Amino acid sequence: MTAKTETSANAAPAAPRKRSNTLLWIAGPALVLGVAGWLYFTGGRFVGTDNAYVQADQITISPQIGGRVVEVLVRENQPVKAGELLFRIDQEPLQIAVARLEAQADSVRSLLDGARNGYRGAEADLRSAQADMEHAQQQYTRVQDLRKRGLVAQQALDDAANTVASTRGKRDSNSAAVAKAQSTLGGLPSASNESLPGYKLAMAQLAQAKLDLSHAEVRAPVDGVIGKTDLQVGEFLSVGQPAMPLVATATLWVEANFKETDLTNVSVGQSAEIAIDTYPGKHWKARVASISPASGAQFAVLPAQNATGNWVKIVQRIPVRLALEPAEGAPTLRAGMSAEVEIDTGAERARYSHFFGGHNAEAPVASR
Repeated sequence: MTAKTETSANAAPAAPRKRSNTLLWIAGPALVLGVAGWLYFTGGRFVGTDNAYVQADQITISPQIGGRVVEVLVRENQPVKAGELLFRIDQEPLQIAVARLEAQADSVRSLLDGARNGYRGAEADLRSAQADMEHAQQQYTRVQDLRKRGLVAQQALDDAANTVASTRGKRDSNSAAVAKAQSTLGGLPSASNESLPGYKLAMAQLAQAKLDLSHAEVRAPVDGVIGKTDLQVGEFLSVGQPAMPLVATATLWVEANFKETDLTNVSVGQSAEIAIDTYPGKHWKARVASISPASGAQFAVLPAQNATGNWVKIVQRIPVRLALEPAEGAPTLRAGMSAEVEIDTGAERARYSHFFGGHNAEAPVASR
């Protein structure tokens, strides 16, 4: 009797334990399948890479004129503002050139004023010579008539003809003087000096000399930081010779090299999140600014030649440029820093993924 009672007592809790095991066997796989489905439907929305770096405009500062450096006002790693003086080139030869061309411009001005006065005088002489010639011609006609009637000697007729020829020569000489003065004035005797080609040339040369003098002071074109430089006083710089690098600080961006297989749903304007290795725990908001038209290999100095028999398919990397959004109090970023990028494409992986929080891939994240 006692044995039967113990058997019944042991069998009683066995039934609930069996039901609990059955629930675990059902709920466990269901939970795994649910998590797997969630990851499948929503996993294609975000794409990321750690092959990304902070980039900035790098400007090579070069002089626009040649000369000897007489002063260097910046040092390596020094922040500068746009318009700040970086170094100065010897100005004395340029100042001499400006003075010489100013004197040349004054000389041209005097020459043109003299030509204008000469033109007026030549015109007056021409009118006088024209009148003398007309009078001589009339006198010759009268003497010729008198000679036909035998009232004067042949000598008088010859003298009258000689007078006509002389006055005609004087008239032609004065006409040539008028033409010469008119040519000096560019064919426009009444025009001002500023409109004449010779004066324009002199003033253009003077303006170029003054511009060269202003270029003796080399200034920063943008806000930035001076890079590695060893420019010293006394060095001679030629036109366009690199003097020092300047890294701009106002235009920073991130260049991320994504696998080509990750760019299926990436488009310009989508939002992104960026983490910089230098600042753990800090994140920057960004947006896709542009996508390169070709892979990085296409821009290499020696592009890959795939038309050989030893070809091996390799997933290519496509550079994507991400514009950083302004963030107050954010740490300082420097060109070359390593970054990790994650882009929210908002893409659907299956037709029913909207039940799990997916969005229409045709609508960019930035527009929602």
